[in-house]
Amino acid sequence: MGWLIVSLLVRWLLGWVLGLRLPALPLLDHKPARSSSLAVLIPARNEALTLPQLLRALGQQSLQPSEVIVIDDHSSDGTAELAAAGDWALPVRVIASTPLPAGWCGKTWALHQGVQASQAETLVFLDADTEPLPGFLASLVAQLQQLGGLVSVQPYHRTEKAYEQLSLLFNLVGLMAVPLGPGCGVAFGPAMATSRTDYLRSGGHAAVAGRVVEDWFLAHCYEAAGLPVSAFIGDGLITYRMYPGGLGDLVLGFDKNFATAAGEVRWPRMLAVLLWLSGLFWAAWSLPAALLGWPLVGDRSLLINGLVYALSVQQLAVLTRRVGRFSWINALFPIPVLFFLVVFVLAILNLERGRVRWKERIVKTR
Repeated sequence: MGWLIVSLLVRWLLGWVLGLRLPALPLLDHKPARSSSLAVLIPARNEALTLPQLLRALGQQSLQPSEVIVIDDHSSDGTAELAAAGDWALPVRVIASTPLPAGWCGKTWALHQGVQASQAETLVFLDADTEPLPGFLASLVAQLQQLGGLVSVQPYHRTEKAYEQLSLLFNLVGLMAVPLGPGCGVAFGPAMATSRTDYLRSGGHAAVAGRVVEDWFLAHCYEAAGLPVSAFIGDGLITYRMYPGGLGDLVLGFDKNFATAAGEVRWPRMLAVLLWLSGLFWAAWSLPAALLGWPLVGDRSLLINGLVYALSVQQLAVLTRRVGRFSWINALFPIPVLFFLVVFVLAILNLERGRVRWKERIVKTR
């Protein structure tokens, strides 16, 4: 019994080590020291529900972009018409993506065309579902000027409906599994910034044309070119609402990401995350098992198992505060644990098949 308690305590402490060091993008309350032309490039495929919020937010930035280009990736919901006809506080140009060439993914092809259509020296890539606060662009560009290379930000996950709370572990594990901060070598696709010079030197999106999780591999290209890659969380500066289209989209989205990116995580950190997860899984099982008489290794004491459960609830509540809006689901964490396991198994199956369907396209996972 003693060895089990010690093992769980070590895994619980490991969670704090992994989850507390999440550096946020520093807030700049004035314009960057150096001014240069700035292009914001937005790939959009069926984003009529989310794109207007982003375009309105860009009009409220303390640092105004000189170009905003929406690349419509063959949308069927009026995305292009909405972006072109909207009364935005800044000029928005919409270009239609040409047919997808062999070997390219929709997002990489759209952004490749966006870069070619733009003129600015500084390039910012934003997903259509992001919602930057007024100081975001100034803060992002300031960090780019200081660090160089590629700078990216993982937005704070704004949840609205109950099913979105199920993404708790995906958000947290995705950040625990990678190093963050200046020169970390990791990139997050929803919000990235680079100079045109460094982008061309790295090979840009043409170098990662067929990659579904293009951000990971673009980071590798920058490092291979001798350029730094830095990443931060966006708490207080940029949010997004992932997969508002329903539970099915949420499952497919995380399935796609898991199936294509899991192999990119360095094994020592992956081992640490798995050890923490195994302790969390045990905590999720132990209290229900003690209450309902299910099989359970160790003491069946309700006091001990209740304490283990309560410590896990408390840890999740603290660690996810800066990651996303997760509330009641922390107290019922066995539910997202079960959901995480189901999606993980689906991801393994899709990795074996070598493909997954996403946004009406078949995406290769190998």
